Amino acid sequence: MQIEHGGALDGAMERFGGAIDDWIDLSTGINPEVFPLPPIGPEIWNRLPDEQLLASALRTASDYYGARSEAGIAAAPGTQALIQNIPDLVTKGEVAILGPTYQEHEQSFRQAGWTVSNCRSVDDIPQSAKVAVVVNPNNPDGRVIAADVLLDLAKRLDGKGGFLIVDEAFADPHPEVSICAHASMNGLIVLKSFGKFFGLGGLRLGFALSTSDIAQTLSLRLGPWAVSGPALAIAIHAFSEKELLAAYMARLSARRMLLTNALAEAGRVEIGGTMLFSLVEFRQAHLLYEELCKQHVLTRKFGYAPQWLRFGLPLDENAADILRQRLRKALSTVSS
Repeated sequence: MQIEHGGALDGAMERFGGAIDDWIDLSTGINPEVFPLPPIGPEIWNRLPDEQLLASALRTASDYYGARSEAGIAAAPGTQALIQNIPDLVTKGEVAILGPTYQEHEQSFRQAGWTVSNCRSVDDIPQSAKVAVVVNPNNPDGRVIAADVLLDLAKRLDGKGGFLIVDEAFADPHPEVSICAHASMNGLIVLKSFGKFFGLGGLRLGFALSTSDIAQTLSLRLGPWAVSGPALAIAIHAFSEKELLAAYMARLSARRMLLTNALAEAGRVEIGGTMLFSLVEFRQAHLLYEELCKQHVLTRKFGYAPQWLRFGLPLDENAADILRQRLRKALSTVSS
């Protein structure tokens, strides 16, 4: 199963040319601004990450995400590592995935021998399903499922010996959506991505919040020193700096408005999205994707929805102005 991802700027450059500084990469849902980094002492680089550093990172992460003290938490080198381990937590059966959404969950369950049912709504989830996956807010359309609906579903799946996975990779800028406060209940696993909101996708850090037993099992599967010392130190800093976080969030909101305005001026109507990306519909979306690449703007297209394009955030007003100009030129070519 070949999966398309955003972020393949090297491949776009190989095909369409240009130096890296010529391109605006809007293909991911990663904040283009790196969160202010702390000084990291040489001992963090030199030593294996110790238990005290890990415990401090897990504690600050739990507090930041709003989990209760009884919830368990596991740290991983990116949520992808968790996605690949979760199918082996219980005996295989049928998993329902609420879509369309990004495809790593389906691939991991299929590779583990599960039967996959793709569903369009919670009501479509079959009674035979033992596990369900909901990305909330969803990628790429930003759909949000209410907390009470998710909690009822988790209880139902727990009664079958399974669980609900709620992937909150894009929920940091939308804390009202998160159900981390309920992560300690049986039948629920909440996944959190550190890199997307904090602009640190290259750091590779993610968390799973669930019962203590599930968190411990995931930690054992990932093995010792699963997360680097620098990643843990950066997470502790980012989760703890309230004033920096408030200013960072304000800049993110302004950046999102720049994107909305640029798309509106080009006549592109947003049909969905989150604070970190926008989804637009256009009959010739794949052709527009190609023309934008020729203008050295990388967006995200979808094989299963050829009428969609997803736009990530421009870094600043200069990047937004360049996007306006290049989008206008690309659209004139597509429409002519």
